[in-house]
Amino acid sequence: MGRLGASVFALALVWAAGPASAEQAGISDGVVRIGVLTDMSGQFSHESGEGSVTAVRMAIEDFGGKVLGKPIELLTADHQNKTDVASSKARQWYDVDRVDMIANLINSGVALSVVNVAKEKNRIAIVNGSGSSRLTGDACTPNSIHYAYDTYALAKGTGSAMAKQGGDSWFFLTADYAFGHALEADTSSVVKSLGGRVVGSVRYPVTTLDQSAFLLQAQSSGAKVVALAGSGTVFVNAVKAAHEFGLTQGTGQSLAGLLVWITDIRELGLETAQGLILTNAFYWDRDDETRAWSKRFFARMNRMPHMGDAGDYSSTMHYLRAIEAAGTDTAGAVMAKMRELPINDFFAKGGRIREDGRMVHDMYVYEVKSPAESKGEWDYYKLREIVPGEQAFRPLRDSTCPLVQKTN
Repeated sequence: MGRLGASVFALALVWAAGPASAEQAGISDGVVRIGVLTDMSGQFSHESGEGSVTAVRMAIEDFGGKVLGKPIELLTADHQNKTDVASSKARQWYDVDRVDMIANLINSGVALSVVNVAKEKNRIAIVNGSGSSRLTGDACTPNSIHYAYDTYALAKGTGSAMAKQGGDSWFFLTADYAFGHALEADTSSVVKSLGGRVVGSVRYPVTTLDQSAFLLQAQSSGAKVVALAGSGTVFVNAVKAAHEFGLTQGTGQSLAGLLVWITDIRELGLETAQGLILTNAFYWDRDDETRAWSKRFFARMNRMPHMGDAGDYSSTMHYLRAIEAAGTDTAGAVMAKMRELPINDFFAKGGRIREDGRMVHDMYVYEVKSPAESKGEWDYYKLREIVPGEQAFRPLRDSTCPLVQKTN
């Protein structure tokens, strides 16, 4: 066979091997690149930002800085809470900078946009900052994972806990964007399934500074539970305003925080936040393992970590272990290994990633301590209930994810 014929034959063998050879390609360009796309300066920066970057960096360092003998690089960017900025940056990272996985993605509108880019480019996106349950519902993709929490789990935990203490009528103050909408919808479903009713709701712009008009509507509704379906600075302002209004004093109304970060409690102070019921995936003082990791995080950030930080670390470690197990950084092979391998670390025990991209793990219902109950700085929560993972997240039989195969 001549040189030209041999070359053609060799090309034919590569073509015939197709995806199988790609799955065994090792590290595609000699580097594994992870990009943290987050809110570095806006109203969600306390729940993400430098904390999420630090958590991912810690995971890379703890893994040894290399995987399969190749270096791991970290890139960061501020999406400014704008979906167009986020999707543009994601395209640049995937196409030009050869980023393999994008992490954090706080702001549900941003996350919903970027997971579609990941699917289009056949790369990976792991969501820890955002909560919309659509990410594993109608908006699921084969290239994305929703790791720490979602609106269904928050609704299930807090909605059930409030119902048990007589909260059978609800009024929602809802942030007017994808996360707020999903949180209200999921919590409403839980409330109604438990025999409760929703007496009203109002949606506020995420940029609003004055909550007084909305709180007056909630107060006049007569609802036993006033639910805050929002996050970030606006949530903190709403709790402060409710306290100033005397919303829960003498009215028989209770305040429910449907997404509460420990940084929110720090800003509010226990005098204002005491008694809030919340659902969370992680608390630094849960056990010896969480305390040990949190102490390391605190040394870098001068604050205790929350579930987004812990989830960013845990999911990055899981991603790198999956690359090592798969022998490649090719998206399909890595995603398959991430679904196959269990997650057992300080964040979750017996965690697993389903076909819809949902990482299933236990969730925890907490009550914020009073100043008298707290034993020191960051001692904020007392455990009310553990919600097993199989109960915490939407069952696959109810899923709207097109990747889920249902049987009659």
